[in-house]
Amino acid sequence: MALEYRVDQLQRVLANLCNSLDGARAAVVVSVEGLVVASYPPGDVSLLRDGTADSSQVAAMASVVVSLAERTLVRLGLSDDGFERLLIEGSQGSVIVLPVNREVAIAVVLEKEAKPGVAFHIVPRAAQQVQQILRG
Repeated sequence: MALEYRVDQLQRVLANLCNSLDGARAAVVVSVEGLVVASYPPGDVSLLRDGTADSSQVAAMASVVVSLAERTLVRLGLSDDGFERLLIEGSQGSVIVLPVNREVAIAVVLEKEAKPGVAFHIVPRAAQQVQQILRG
């Protein structure tokens, strides 16, 4: 039986996520420190058509919005232990961020045509798979 590294398992989950979700441009597993744990497409290739963002930039931005969301929810008395999901919509697409655990989240970059409702159904399953892989 061939040995498979966790990062390879994570990349496979992210690839399956992006391939099964119409309009998914990229997916990144990000640590709370803003570091890339795994990404699809893998490596430092641009995740956007215009070449303006790679996986490390998406990870850093996702980490910042997660931190702000958590602090906002706690400050407003709407949560004691973090966030359930984030959706940031723009004119050209959106980003969905879901927690995997207290240390890791999954961020998915979606094109304008993607349906966030469908993504909110598919991405949690990928987050559960990521959690199982990270538990070892």
